[in-house]
Amino acid sequence: MARLGIITGLVREAACFDFLPETQRPRVLCEGIGPSRAADGARKLITEGCDALISFGIAGGLDPALNPATIILAEAVLAADASNRPTDGSWQKRLCRQLEATSTVSTGTLFGSDRIIETPADKRRLFEATGAVAVDMESHGIAAVAAEAGVPFLVVRLISDPATGSIPPAALKGVGLNGRERHLAVVGGLLRRPGDLPALLRLRRDSMRAVAGLRRVAALVSPRFGLE
Repeated sequence: MARLGIITGLVREAACFDFLPETQRPRVLCEGIGPSRAADGARKLITEGCDALISFGIAGGLDPALNPATIILAEAVLAADASNRPTDGSWQKRLCRQLEATSTVSTGTLFGSDRIIETPADKRRLFEATGAVAVDMESHGIAAVAAEAGVPFLVVRLISDPATGSIPPAALKGVGLNGRERHLAVVGGLLRRPGDLPALLRLRRDSMRAVAGLRRVAALVSPRFGLE
């Protein structure tokens, strides 16, 4: 039986599995934000004996039809270098069938970005250029390692900021590279830019919905996520 490893960029994403006893959890590793950290985590899990990988967490919406907390089970991960790596098709379809009974699920391509896509205009341009439905900063790093190692790979992401939403400057320093939240940095940003408050509250609300959705997904399909 394949051993499942799950990589997240944020500590709060990894915490979605805390409800499971340690002996019943998949191997969950938070390496922090960005493709290189995610790739390091994927290599570490493979070294530990994991032979199937999931990129798990929140994502930004590019398709304007996708609402916050929509589940994304990507069919492929496209990166800026034009690499386009498919996820494991049979595994993706099995998990999709499991989740569609109770949840809204979207498939399609996910874009792996090396930077945060902050504005609706940037999201629109990226959607028009790539056709990707969502964007994150870790999946392309994990996809590359999975392809090199020849292990099955899946993306499970929930929309935290829709295509029409912006990420205000006060929020950009709200999470450290290690994936931990930095509340004082957000407060400092708001003191400098108090006009960011409405957008920040909207982002916080949508992110909380997405993380709550991640916890529901983990509860529904853990510990195997449809992996045979």
